Amino acid sequence: MDQADSLRRIVSAKPVKVIAVSSGKGGVGKTNVSVNLSVSLAKMGREVMLMDADLGLANVDVLLGLNPSYDLSHVISGERTLEEVVVTGPANLKIIPASSGISKMANLQAIEQAGLIQAFSELGYALDVLVVDTGAGISDNVVNFCSAAQEVIVVVCDEPASITDAYAFIKVMSREHGIDHFQILANMAHTSSEGREMFHKLSTASDRFLDVMLTFMGSIPYDPRLRKAVQHQRALVEAFPASPAAQAIKRLAKQVDNWPEVASSGGQLEFFIERLVNADRDINEAPL
Repeated sequence: MDQADSLRRIVSAKPVKVIAVSSGKGGVGKTNVSVNLSVSLAKMGREVMLMDADLGLANVDVLLGLNPSYDLSHVISGERTLEEVVVTGPANLKIIPASSGISKMANLQAIEQAGLIQAFSELGYALDVLVVDTGAGISDNVVNFCSAAQEVIVVVCDEPASITDAYAFIKVMSREHGIDHFQILANMAHTSSEGREMFHKLSTASDRFLDVMLTFMGSIPYDPRLRKAVQHQRALVEAFPASPAAQAIKRLAKQVDNWPEVASSGGQLEFFIERLVNADRDINEAPL
């Protein structure tokens, strides 16, 4: 079966929201956001898949206390199909685990990325939402996944490097890859005004130098219960559902659920795959 045939197999009955969660730097809580947002959406009755695309530094499975036998490295090597590596998490959340500590996974060649995409196209799940937890920074893998997603959430925290690197990420994605809209999420904010201030710092610079639209998605308060949830390898929204951060994440999930669906073919899952294939082709055909 060639790549075109594989793409034709993805015929979704309804649009699939594809959301990339990224950040300019590590340590801002990006993966915790991805996990808890995904679990919250699943608990709302949505069919959700979380793809751990932080290739090389994967930890979604660790955060949820899962022990997958296989991961994306086995898919790329041809040992397993993608459907065989999918594991089930809280609230029937489907998770595609990545490999941790394998440096090769962090720098896939274009042909390997295309093989992964073809394997992804053969999944038989009927999804409402696909959340892609990307790596931090602007590697080719991060750029490809964010370019293909319908929405990009950029997670920031109140550190100068976080704001600076988030701006650099947005600059690269907008100027080199044509992404002109980003959802900004302030994490670990000590007050609501602090979250707004983070967004203001970022939007001020973006408004002055970039042709992009930033939307303040909201903020998640600093919550010591998150550390306890991580220690117990459980999602915060399950371990401490009444905690301030869990309540904020649930509100964000409702907001995401209300984002408009794309009614055209661009809203189907195959559009995500096609955009990734095109990104791979661009990289492969780029002049040396």
